[in-house]
Amino acid sequence: MYNVKSYSEIIRLRELEVIDSDVVVVGSGLAGLRAAIEAARTGGERLKVSVVTKTQPMRSHSVSAEGGTAAVLYPEEGDSFASHEWDTVKGSDFLADQDAVELFVREAPKEIIQLEHWGMPWARREDGRIAQRFFGGQSYPRACFAEDRVGFFEMSTLYSTCLKHDNITFYDEWFAFSVVKDNGHFAGFIALDIKRGDVALFRAKAGIIATGGAGRLYPFASFGHSSTPDGIVMAYRAGVPLKDMEFVQFHPTGLVPSGILITEASRGEGGVLRNSKGERFMERYAPKMKDLAPRDIVSRSILTEIKEGRGFRDEESGYEYVNLDLTVIDHEKLIKRLTSIREICLKLRGIDPLSEPVPIRPVAHYYMGGIDVDINGATALPGLWAAGEAACVTMNGANRLGSNSTTECLVWGKITGREAAKYALAHSEPDPPAESIVAEERRLFDILMGPAPSVDPYQVKSDLQNIMEQHFHAFRNEQSMEEGLRKLRRLKSEFRLGVVDKSRTYNTNLVNVLEVESMLEASEVIAAAALKRTESRGAHFRTDYPRRDDDAWLKHILVRRTADGFEFDYKPVIITKYMPAERVY
Repeated sequence: MYNVKSYSEIIRLRELEVIDSDVVVVGSGLAGLRAAIEAARTGGERLKVSVVTKTQPMRSHSVSAEGGTAAVLYPEEGDSFASHEWDTVKGSDFLADQDAVELFVREAPKEIIQLEHWGMPWARREDGRIAQRFFGGQSYPRACFAEDRVGFFEMSTLYSTCLKHDNITFYDEWFAFSVVKDNGHFAGFIALDIKRGDVALFRAKAGIIATGGAGRLYPFASFGHSSTPDGIVMAYRAGVPLKDMEFVQFHPTGLVPSGILITEASRGEGGVLRNSKGERFMERYAPKMKDLAPRDIVSRSILTEIKEGRGFRDEESGYEYVNLDLTVIDHEKLIKRLTSIREICLKLRGIDPLSEPVPIRPVAHYYMGGIDVDINGATALPGLWAAGEAACVTMNGANRLGSNSTTECLVWGKITGREAAKYALAHSEPDPPAESIVAEERRLFDILMGPAPSVDPYQVKSDLQNIMEQHFHAFRNEQSMEEGLRKLRRLKSEFRLGVVDKSRTYNTNLVNVLEVESMLEASEVIAAAALKRTESRGAHFRTDYPRRDDDAWLKHILVRRTADGFEFDYKPVIITKYMPAERVY
């Protein structure tokens, strides 16, 4: 235990540790690792790359990706770039920027082959070529897979490739919480060494935020508990706008009661959804694609079945659900291609999907919105890029198609790594003002490590999640959202920063409070943007405005932080080929 006053004075008086590099990547998931590799390759040995991550890299949430990575590999068999583009644009409910979609589709196959060359153990067809399977909203079986452990194998491949580059250095268990600027340009990140409790400046010419999406803002979520909107809010506080934050994806099949994801590949391999009457109810909602319709449609269909009394109730958790029937899949195929899913069901629910239905309900899974970036992942702050789920390059629009996200991480990981390295090679070392760094240190150690908090941060987190679940789920309306926004703002105003634990070594209490602070900020932006968009589009469905309104809302909502809160701005959707049409599945 430390005397807070003297500890604070020591922190301010001692020389701050400065860790210099050319490019700093915050986040060690698929996008972060791919960015680090590309930066190291672009700059060569003279370019120093640092990867700052609050976990150990192989514990980043990307390892949880299960089902597939989309790319057009076999155009001679009927698939095409145009088909993948159309599926993505249509799935986005026409809010995707089509130039970004075109770039994504062209670059996707290159990333699949690149991973192959680095040692990725893709599943194989009988002819030895990379195997692919169907995913929701995709017209062709274009999801490349490694059974149902795609994320784990992709992460293993990228991490081992990173370790081959002597100019990449990992800083595990460092929590980056602030962007530092020098004359309006990016100059580095301030981060807390969780192991020692010290603060350091990661000074760099270029930075990439690849920290994932807003994470566990909902209690029933597929994310790991370390998935919180730290990177998104860090950019937001630095003056970078957030975009499309109202669009939250609820994956149709979260295992009840844990919320662990049951991959869409389970339906791609032939699994079907059934209600309490045993009906394959998706035939009513999406007659053509049925159980493999886009996720927003399937999730709302499940919730409608439950609301109309055709669901089940879990006695332990109180969650209502429907069943995912995997017994219709050939047993050998299920055991081989859905190995992890069977293991999860056996260990966490005590059921064998070979012979028993799997209880599922929609689970918070992905955030289409994020840091506003251009087609190359560049933010409004020169020298700063963002990639993966943390970024909003707007290729997903109002609804992401399954198996597109891991590809997005790879494509824009490569692009941002390359662009950041080129920028770093062309610019001199920054010299950020000491005042901003001292101010962040004081906030951390004088306020957070000062008096004990007046409220329990873990109760605040629980309350926040319940508000989001109740007021900002798959079905929304003005009255409920206004009430939810009032509750969030009251919660935020009552939250006094502070930690009970005053120790330095592995102070997870301090880390958790910083996470809750960012969760409060991100949830308020989501709530306000959802209220602003008076239409239904993709994952944002309003019962009081049940139709899409292209005349008023074929545009992106941007939210900028101001001294008084935030302000709204707008960007038009970039349309190159495909005019908005009715989504029929």
